[in-house]
Amino acid sequence: MKIAILSRGPELYSTMRLFEAAKERGHDVSVVNHSHCYCVAAQGGSKVFCGDEEVDFDAIIPRIGSSITAHGASIVRQFEMLGTATSTSSIALVRSRDKLRSLQILSKDNGVEIPRTAFAKHPDNIKYLIKQVGGTPLIIKILEGSQGLGVVLAETASAAKSVIEAFYNVRVNILLQEFIEEASGSDIRVLVVGGKVGGAMRRRSESGDFRSNLHRGGIGEPIDLSEGEVHTAIKAAKLLGLGVAGVDILQSKRGPLVIEVNSSPGLEGIETVTKKNIAAEIVKYVEGKVASQEKDEVGA
Repeated sequence: MKIAILSRGPELYSTMRLFEAAKERGHDVSVVNHSHCYCVAAQGGSKVFCGDEEVDFDAIIPRIGSSITAHGASIVRQFEMLGTATSTSSIALVRSRDKLRSLQILSKDNGVEIPRTAFAKHPDNIKYLIKQVGGTPLIIKILEGSQGLGVVLAETASAAKSVIEAFYNVRVNILLQEFIEEASGSDIRVLVVGGKVGGAMRRRSESGDFRSNLHRGGIGEPIDLSEGEVHTAIKAAKLLGLGVAGVDILQSKRGPLVIEVNSSPGLEGIETVTKKNIAAEIVKYVEGKVASQEKDEVGA
């Protein structure tokens, strides 16, 4: 089977591990820089090119960075139109990258809980926003942020007002979220692959930072998930249409709360902590998608 890993960083851990796993399972695998790809849409003949070469694969594994989501999603969409199987659909990729949209989708289902979240466009609403998330302390997040960047803890109403006004003045879209004190600067990252938990770890902050991301110096450790945490992670990935997802959960007094769902979760931290071959599970998931498409074509 011909598999392409769509990645701008062939040297990155996740890309290398997926490449190795696909090779070990006997596939013809390539790393394709999607930022160098372009599409040609024509009646009855859409194509994907890299340079002057037309490319065609049985399956793709998108590793699309947040800064290039729109272009990356359009490349994935073009492959979908060609009948190529993908571990992450273009619509799920776009949906998961919009933090507010993701939370709105998750909030519609009683099986998934999220922290109270508020969003507005005009600074006149600041005091009402703060009230709606339960007052201070509260979390302020940039909608386009990732890896813990663009996340601020405001401990007082005056501090929150100053930060919010600063973001509004430079036309940055933000959301406000209730602060879950009992989480104590830790969260749970759950890797969901094909509707099952592939691995999970607790991430703890270091030096008193409320952000637990490993990219911000957090520490990972193995964790046995509760039945509720397993259900929440799998349901969150399903609601956003993601076959492969990193679901971030806070442990709260009212149960597990989903704070984010990542469509291109990093593998280094969780494979190191859990000692599990999650890259191989992702490749197996893609194999299943190809087999399912072939079966549908035969049935048709």
